[in-house]
Amino acid sequence: MSGKKIDIDKIDLERMKESTTETPGTLPYAHHSGSALVKPEDQGKISGRAVAAMHTQTEMQMAQIYEQMRLLAEQAKKIQSRVEVSERIYQASMAFEPLINHRYFLYQKADGSDFLSMIAPEEWGRKRDWAAFVAEVKLLADHTWEILRENS
Repeated sequence: MSGKKIDIDKIDLERMKESTTETPGTLPYAHHSGSALVKPEDQGKISGRAVAAMHTQTEMQMAQIYEQMRLLAEQAKKIQSRVEVSERIYQASMAFEPLINHRYFLYQKADGSDFLSMIAPEEWGRKRDWAAFVAEVKLLADHTWEILRENS
């Protein structure tokens, strides 16, 4: 201080009460010299960050949806393939009644007709009665056929 004395009588106590608060943390400005600096935020920067975060999140969700769609399309192709093989097997000649959860082998003869057999391609002896091995299949409970092995 520069040596000046403060005249207490000149201090207006009523005015001082009006300019102070019981809850200084709610003031929109710093209430003493040690307070944190309070300055308005750049609204463009805030909304820019929010938009960038939103795009990142939605891109991640879209990638998950595309992956799910890819899996569903793959499953649909497998079902379609099962239907096609099932139709081909039911049009083939078979000398037995196939049982659920048993493995069978689909062959194609030289004349282009198909037949279902209980004998695997590796089990045939010298008397091979087929021109091409088509697939190893298993009869499912819904009477479609699961392809276990396919001749490529």
